[in-house]
Amino acid sequence: MFAALLPLFDEKMAVKAFSLFAQRENFLLNPFLLGTGANSGVGQINGLEVIENTGIKTLADDADIFVAVTDISLFADIEAQCKAPSSRIVILIDNSVKPEDVFMNRIKDLRAKGYRFAIRKINVSDFENYRILLELMDFILLDYKRIDITKARVYFTKLLPNIKLVATNVDSQEVFDDLVKEGGYTLYEGDFYRLPVTKGVEEIAPVKVTYIELLNVVNDVDFDLTKAADIIGRDTALVVSLLKMVNRMTVNGGITTIRHAAAMLGQKELKKWINTAVAEKLCDDKPGEVTRISLLRAKFAENLAPLFDMAGQSSELFLMGLFSVLDIILDKPMDEALIMVKVSKPIESALLRSKGDFAEVLEFIKAYEVADWTEVSRRMVIKNIDMDKVYEQYLESLKWYRDLFSE
Repeated sequence: MFAALLPLFDEKMAVKAFSLFAQRENFLLNPFLLGTGANSGVGQINGLEVIENTGIKTLADDADIFVAVTDISLFADIEAQCKAPSSRIVILIDNSVKPEDVFMNRIKDLRAKGYRFAIRKINVSDFENYRILLELMDFILLDYKRIDITKARVYFTKLLPNIKLVATNVDSQEVFDDLVKEGGYTLYEGDFYRLPVTKGVEEIAPVKVTYIELLNVVNDVDFDLTKAADIIGRDTALVVSLLKMVNRMTVNGGITTIRHAAAMLGQKELKKWINTAVAEKLCDDKPGEVTRISLLRAKFAENLAPLFDMAGQSSELFLMGLFSVLDIILDKPMDEALIMVKVSKPIESALLRSKGDFAEVLEFIKAYEVADWTEVSRRMVIKNIDMDKVYEQYLESLKWYRDLFSE
């Protein structure tokens, strides 16, 4: 099984939903499934299976989840496959679902049970032909590059005022800002939030300088616990977080000083906690999804280490994933960002030049998180990696992220 979550943002860059894309088979290993075998198990909706097995709270705490279905799986027993609240699930269909009675009746039945609907792959020229079907939709996904939003806004406002427009393939922050300014869309999907904004950025905020100093201290080969503790002491939030964590770990509690807490954790655990906590703090002025990507990439990379025959380098792979969005966090090109933060040569080579063994893991993760299953499959075939083990490690990363922010 493959599974990936793609975020949908509102105009304030808050994540309001995720599109869940899942695939059961590795088609490169089973090419017959692309032909007559592709409809095997069509009654099973892969996305719903992921939700059922993982738990909707693990995938998304309070955001909606868009689940893709086909014209055939639309008629599956959806309620039996997934016990998650119907109010949290948006069923995503495409133009294979026609404006015909058999489909319309099925959609009406599911809407009566609380499910909402979204549609994609509808051309402007087909709006009128699909209008009776569009009237049953809550969202329509539109490629902003192929749509005149001014005309689309007039059309939907006049004829289908209840349907929300979702801009897809938004590929830069500038485009996102322009679309928000023009208005008409409710949600936005694309890579725009993954790219650094370097224009007009003159200097790093003082609090970030402190965090970077702390990262550089703990990522030295043999760092000084006392020095790290003293830098932590400059930030109240880090102090509170550290003391709470250490007090939970001790039987009798009573840890009251930062140096004592640091000593209790020891170098290895303190280093990992600092890298994780500081990465989160560095992302405070960024969309929440940047924090999520940084931490999920870190844990996923660590989990994938044995599958890429790099189990002994799992800690470094964790750091590589964590710092893979350093350019976004610091609003600087990656080469400038890496001048400020000390990393090992393998990490630098992966982040800056996409070279080396670490780069293979990072490129694999990037393909996985955007549901590029063809590229993921290709890389797994080359490395002889089992897809189910990758899926298990991805879900484990999601659970780790959930637990990281649970009290």
